[in-house]
Amino acid sequence: MSNEAIVFSEYIVNNISSCILIADAELQIVYANPAAEDFFKLSERRLQELNFTQLFRYSSYDLERVQQAIPTLHGFTETEVSLVTMDEHHTMAEMVFTPMQTDNGARLLIEIHTIDQIKKVSQESFVQSQMLASRDLIRGLAHEIKNPLGGIRGAAQLLDKMLDDQGLKECTQVIINQSDRLRNLVDRLLGPNKLPQRNVGNIHKILEQIRRLIELEDGSKPIEFVRDYDPSIPDFNMDEEQVYQALLNVVRNAFQALQVQDNGKIIFQTRIANQETIHGQRHKLTAIIKIIDNGPGIPENIRDTLFYPMITTKSDGTGLGLSISQTLINQHRGRIHCESWPGRTEFTVYLPIDLRN
Repeated sequence: MSNEAIVFSEYIVNNISSCILIADAELQIVYANPAAEDFFKLSERRLQELNFTQLFRYSSYDLERVQQAIPTLHGFTETEVSLVTMDEHHTMAEMVFTPMQTDNGARLLIEIHTIDQIKKVSQESFVQSQMLASRDLIRGLAHEIKNPLGGIRGAAQLLDKMLDDQGLKECTQVIINQSDRLRNLVDRLLGPNKLPQRNVGNIHKILEQIRRLIELEDGSKPIEFVRDYDPSIPDFNMDEEQVYQALLNVVRNAFQALQVQDNGKIIFQTRIANQETIHGQRHKLTAIIKIIDNGPGIPENIRDTLFYPMITTKSDGTGLGLSISQTLINQHRGRIHCESWPGRTEFTVYLPIDLRN
């Protein structure tokens, strides 16, 4: 290759927006372009001191496949990889691994193409539409169940009044009690049906009430609460009871997840944002509430369906808490979003600030 071609190639690599890394056979970094320096917030010299496996706090790519790329000379691409850098920056990316033979030995070319915000918003919209369709189906089934269930309970009550045998009356009571249990479950499946009763409320007051409640709950492990509040968030119109319930469900899940480890921590963080777009509508002011825990993380197989009804990892759970939280936040024209990896789960709630009297 001519010197001119080499210079031109270096110019392209140094100005490309995707991260380019080159690693040796042991995955030690030997080159990083400026985009990679910006992505990892590390200089090329610092990156060259690291092994590729040390660049991420968490990643979902197949490490064994990466390690075998050079020995087998098989390149591959992984799409929608979840990456968390050492400075806790989370992103979704496409990663391309290409083995090469050079004058200096075997090398692995690694390209990291971050998934842009437009695709992320599109994916969130798709998940939202799928979730709404699923919820409509469940609500339709729930209504169909309630009608015959009421008939069964009513018939059992009439039969109970007609019987004198105490043993038989115990059987009718079982029917009535189990019918009531199913009706309660169906009511929860239907979700909240009361429109928000808006009054001026304070988001920090709600978070403090939740913190005090959770601190009183039984748990095998103590939990540390960290509060990082933005005092500039004004009081605004909301249904305090509904917002309280929505956030409580999230915090209680975090509390329960942390019972499997020591040094559990929950962070309450609030911020205010200007010109935030939520469900396609732009809002002048938005309150952003983050509930962050350092627990084991949400299993990858349920992250995309986390807010669907009946999705749970707990043996005694109904999987309705987060579904109800999303419904309540949606009724406030807001949005709830989750990012999770081992060691960190972050729920973010966006609530438009309505200052009208």
